[in-house]
Amino acid sequence: MTRLRWGGSLLEEARLNGSTKLLTVAPHAVAAEETTPAGELVVNTFTPALTDKDFRVRVTSRVETGGDRVSLGEAKLVVGGGRGVGSAEGFRVLEELADLLGGAVGCSRAVTSLGWRPHADQIGQTGTRIAPELYIACGVSGAIQHLVGAKGAKRLLAINTDPEAPIVTKADYAIIGDLHQVIPALSAEIKKKKA
Repeated sequence: MTRLRWGGSLLEEARLNGSTKLLTVAPHAVAAEETTPAGELVVNTFTPALTDKDFRVRVTSRVETGGDRVSLGEAKLVVGGGRGVGSAEGFRVLEELADLLGGAVGCSRAVTSLGWRPHADQIGQTGTRIAPELYIACGVSGAIQHLVGAKGAKRLLAINTDPEAPIVTKADYAIIGDLHQVIPALSAEIKKKKA
């Protein structure tokens, strides 16, 4: 099996040798398939000894959501931005496009590291794994961790000034151009069609 180490920056090949095995699978990491019974299932019942103290909850932080926007993990369309967006304010055009199309806004790890977007918007191994019908990646270079988080997307449209960017080579469709010109033009066309 492969597991994430060091905050998702390293993939480790590991083997489960014990008689009891426990696995967790990240959302959208594998496609759901019908299964056939492969053998006898052994169920071990575990009853922990808990006290009232074990059920105390302490709020350590609060995260504001994107309002009426659909959640990143459930969105059928995601507009994502990378360092190429240029600033936190640069995401306004991505938000407008996502709103016009009923989608969600996501970002790369570089963007959250710069403080432009909250971690809840991060797409990748250490963020949210997405599986939309269409992922529009704007100014995203395409680091492997980001691509792993977006591999559930049915279609990928990359908008980037670098024709050699890893995300462009993995994309189903690519627009080589400045996202700050392409996205507003795309939004304007959508508004015309909706009028």
